[in-house]
Amino acid sequence: MEFSPFNNVIKLCLQGMSMEDKDMPEDAERLFLQAWDEATDDHEKFLAAHYVSRHQKTSADRLKWLETSLEFALKINDDTVKSALPSLYLNISKCYESLGNMEMSKKNAELSLLLKNHPSDKGPFYHGTKADLQIGDVLTAGGNSNYKSELKMNHIYFTALINGAGLAAALAKGDGVERVYIVEPTGIYENDPNVTDKKFPGNPTRSYRSEMPLKIIGEAKEWTKPNPEDLKRFREKLDDSKGEIIN
Repeated sequence: MEFSPFNNVIKLCLQGMSMEDKDMPEDAERLFLQAWDEATDDHEKFLAAHYVSRHQKTSADRLKWLETSLEFALKINDDTVKSALPSLYLNISKCYESLGNMEMSKKNAELSLLLKNHPSDKGPFYHGTKADLQIGDVLTAGGNSNYKSELKMNHIYFTALINGAGLAAALAKGDGVERVYIVEPTGIYENDPNVTDKKFPGNPTRSYRSEMPLKIIGEAKEWTKPNPEDLKRFREKLDDSKGEIIN
């Protein structure tokens, strides 16, 4: 399953997080449990269980939901979910520690450390923009942020989700044609810290960044574009965002 903010279960999780921000934990828990009840595939169940775990009253109950989330994550075994494993194992480790099981706590902490900061994603990778570029061109850091125009970016950003790149193209500044280029990193890259382990566990949008250039090796012609209503809401949410960009 490709992560999408327009998926119904993900929408419920976003609504639940909004209730958390408003200090309404009972409403948040109700929405997360609704997401769990409506989940139809392993990916949706992995996410919903993760959020239900946050509202458990005891370490034992929290551990049960976290291990349920882990169970579905391991079934999926794709890069969208692999990035969530370090935080999942770390939270499981903390539960075992509070329950006095130091052996299991140590085991899960070691698994968390082993998997951290080693992106397994090999692409293909995409970059969404309104710029008219050619195969062989390179994209470099130093451009202005699409979200804070006064900010010069120290990295160039890309994703392994074509629809995510399409959304970035739709949100990009300018009046040009929305384009999604197939890109190849020319150096090391890392999980985008602006999205990794923020609202969602891991890096479900498969978003990355690099200080080294990206080489354009092709152009994608087909992706699922957000409908105008969803795009309008997404723009409004970005305009209202008070969060700082990790640059």
